[in-house]
Amino acid sequence: MRSWVRQRFVATGAEGYRRVSQIVNRRRIESRSMSGRYYEDFEVGEPIAHDKRRTISESDNQRFCDLTMNQQPLHLDAEFATSTQFGERLVNGLYTMSLAVGLSIPETTDGTIVANLSYDDVEHPEPVFHGDTIRAESTVTDKRETSDGERGVVTMRVEAYRVEPGEDTLVCSFDRTVLAEKRTSDE
Repeated sequence: MRSWVRQRFVATGAEGYRRVSQIVNRRRIESRSMSGRYYEDFEVGEPIAHDKRRTISESDNQRFCDLTMNQQPLHLDAEFATSTQFGERLVNGLYTMSLAVGLSIPETTDGTIVANLSYDDVEHPEPVFHGDTIRAESTVTDKRETSDGERGVVTMRVEAYRVEPGEDTLVCSFDRTVLAEKRTSDE
């Protein structure tokens, strides 16, 4: 069972601050319910369906643009957007990508990830508009152990689709590489 040391500084009065170390047991954190997969659970070539979907509202797009300080009029100004080739405001592409990551987490890395390492080969082949419903699916494209054998690196191709009658339309795709926990011997 792995543990780590959490360090913090506490005030000691006139002397200033002192470092306090606390040993945190990994087991305690893992005792909560997790739906994510450990490194060993991923299989290269495996498609992973994600059940959750989200319909993007004007408010979602506005808040994302505000939080990221992206004031591109194509995302925010209805009058400006009518004069573009799209004829209406577009949802911020980074929001679409972030949403796809979020939709994928329950079936992939919920509670079992150490870190997201990279997002590569991002494409937005089609625009997304307010009111569009987005779903995602992932395919495991690569996996390898870290050099110390303690964890694993997993790469997944994530694809986001606009849900439409008949056939859904691909609106965003990218490679997501994560550092995943391995199972401990008692799991």
